[in-house]
Amino acid sequence: MDKLRRMRNNSHLIFSFILLLKSTVAWFVVFDETPSWSMVLTEFPFFILVFSLIEWFATKRKILYYMIANLFITLIYFAVLMYYKYYGVIATYHALQQADKVTKVGESTYSLIAPYYLFIFLDIVIFLFFMFRPKYIARWMQRGSKRMDRHVLFALTSISLVLCLFNIWPNHAGMNEIKKAENMGILNYEVYKVIADTTEKVELIDFKEITQQAVDELKGSEIAASPKYWGVDKGKNLIVVQMESFQSFLIGLTIDGQEVTPNLNKLVKENTYFSHFYTNAGQGTTSDAEFVVNTSFYAPKNEPATASEYMNKKLPSLPRLLSDNGYFTATFHTNRVEFWNRSDLYQAVGFDKYYEQSFYGDEDHIAFGASDEVLFAKTVPELARIDAQNQPFYAMVISMSAHHPYHIPKDKYKMELPEGCEGTKLGNYLLAQNYADYAIGQFLEELKSKGLWDNSLIVFYGDHQGLTMYSLDQEEKGQIESLIGHEYGYTDMFNVPFIVHSPSGELPPVMSGTGGQIDILPTVANLLGITVQNQLHFGQDLFNQGSNLLPVRHFLPLGSFVNDHSIYVTGNGYADGSNYRLSDNKVTEDGSTETEFRAAQRLLELSNSYLLQLPNDQE
Repeated sequence: MDKLRRMRNNSHLIFSFILLLKSTVAWFVVFDETPSWSMVLTEFPFFILVFSLIEWFATKRKILYYMIANLFITLIYFAVLMYYKYYGVIATYHALQQADKVTKVGESTYSLIAPYYLFIFLDIVIFLFFMFRPKYIARWMQRGSKRMDRHVLFALTSISLVLCLFNIWPNHAGMNEIKKAENMGILNYEVYKVIADTTEKVELIDFKEITQQAVDELKGSEIAASPKYWGVDKGKNLIVVQMESFQSFLIGLTIDGQEVTPNLNKLVKENTYFSHFYTNAGQGTTSDAEFVVNTSFYAPKNEPATASEYMNKKLPSLPRLLSDNGYFTATFHTNRVEFWNRSDLYQAVGFDKYYEQSFYGDEDHIAFGASDEVLFAKTVPELARIDAQNQPFYAMVISMSAHHPYHIPKDKYKMELPEGCEGTKLGNYLLAQNYADYAIGQFLEELKSKGLWDNSLIVFYGDHQGLTMYSLDQEEKGQIESLIGHEYGYTDMFNVPFIVHSPSGELPPVMSGTGGQIDILPTVANLLGITVQNQLHFGQDLFNQGSNLLPVRHFLPLGSFVNDHSIYVTGNGYADGSNYRLSDNKVTEDGSTETEFRAAQRLLELSNSYLLQLPNDQE
């Protein structure tokens, strides 16, 4: 009985046990593991070490320090849970730089919370309740004033420190961030990342070594002396439409005889469709897609492009390339330009003008601004006005109504969902994209009625994945599988549409080679008859390519990439990685090479090194 009483009065043990329960929730979500000895051996020593340090150095208010430590660690676990559900990677201190965005995308964030996640805050609520009762505060202060035996405390501190180091050091060389966190322990990994990033010296590749030839050799690109379709749309306007969260599996999909995307289906049949096209967005998702498409450079490693040092530069870009060839350039978006630092992005890439919420207003509000119907209805007359000035233009139009968590008003529903699909994540996604397709249909009609359709090279592409594998439960995955006819996986998640309407009518109906958003700049430049050989770019003209190599940034472990055959996902290194066949998402023994693995990493390093060494815009 005395032992039980001493254990009950031992704050060190009580708080460690509480945090162990919370770590169980995090491991279950992130690593799909139930409680195990490996979890205990990686997480528990960290708790003991933290609370031992409190015992060493706190003389008064020890319970308060215990509670602060408990709250801080709880918030780390919660951030890891939420971040993994959306991005599929482990959140680190880098994510704190974007903490202000959480409040601005509140509905999107809240939709990721499963009720049992809130269990990890239960003890904190209980503690707060009792804190307002004086007798309990006095009792806790009395318990907190008792000092642990120094010999026991020394042993606990030493053993826990050794175990933490033993968990970290043997696993620090691995490349897969999730495996690292699992082998080290989540909290050990978080500390390791802070130390590693602050002590690691970033070595930039010499500017003279970063050439177009070096990039092309790494990608296996061969530049055709007389490229096909060169200048078939010379002098035409360019309209680029970025479709929010749109994935390729929606194309041609029917539910109970209803086409989910009837307008895009028609667009695909009558124009050129790239069937194996993949997102290159990073942490900034939508804004990263804008960055990649307009620069043909990769998004940065640990932050959105719009929050990076890149925004202080005068970047080589599609707007600048076209401006040098007599084009007026503008971008159209119904949100505020300050969101995701787009004002900096648009200055960095050199758009002549941007249209945002002050132009569109906030009528018919969906997601973060006016609806897609309002976007297109107000954009087309402005394009017609610009076109009347007898100067070709480049317009980037960014749709937004189908943004996560895909909640659109019921009066916008244009299709009926099957029984069991209503109110689900998949059902909401289908309704939102069906509405987005409806708005695109109106856009196409307006372009034709204003004479812009026949006088413009127009491309449509999805910006990033909409249904992340990490946020779906087994039932939801089963629902998608029943629709697409196979297990939902990486090749479905990252595959986004790319559709090209060429007024020339000379392009083939389908292109089956691998491509990505980074390839859009050189591809449209070829059709417009504008050379890109004097401007460094990491994409390639998709109408004149033999093969492709696309590093995947942020949503998969470092070193992952897409090639002509598969999506390769890094293990601890190359040898234990996995290849997912593009045709059916099945794991295959071959499909990639270590040479491609190293080349993909080198491409990311070249891109980052080049941009960081550009002079600042104000210099």
